[in-house]
Amino acid sequence: MIGKTIDKIAVGDAEEFSKTVSESDIYLFAGITGDMNPAHIDETYAAGTFFKGRIAHGMLSAGFISAVIGMKLPGPGAIYMKQELKFLAPVRIGDTITARVEVVQVNAEKNRVLLRTTCSNSEGTLVVDGEALVSPPKSPG
Repeated sequence: MIGKTIDKIAVGDAEEFSKTVSESDIYLFAGITGDMNPAHIDETYAAGTFFKGRIAHGMLSAGFISAVIGMKLPGPGAIYMKQELKFLAPVRIGDTITARVEVVQVNAEKNRVLLRTTCSNSEGTLVVDGEALVSPPKSPG
């Protein structure tokens, strides 16, 4: 399975991935990464914070962007080179997050694609905004 090569990618191409964030997603992410910040895993602590309750790790949402890049656009074989992110709103347990990747620039000579990368919740609130630089897979053979 190979993703889209540079000659199959055009400005405006876009793909999405959606997932509802569960409590177990947050605990698993905390365990995998070692980020045990109580804002994510301790409801009593989190109730006293600015957000008034637990929130998902920002990088969990960023992982959904990675899923789009690695599986859809460009897809399998793509190499992630750079990612810039702005975390704009909290993600809570039960929120359905849609990661979207859209091609904003194609550099065929260098085999590079610049992508706008976003995550939104089911209310349409932008929770993550950013930009990624990727190298699409090369043509086989």
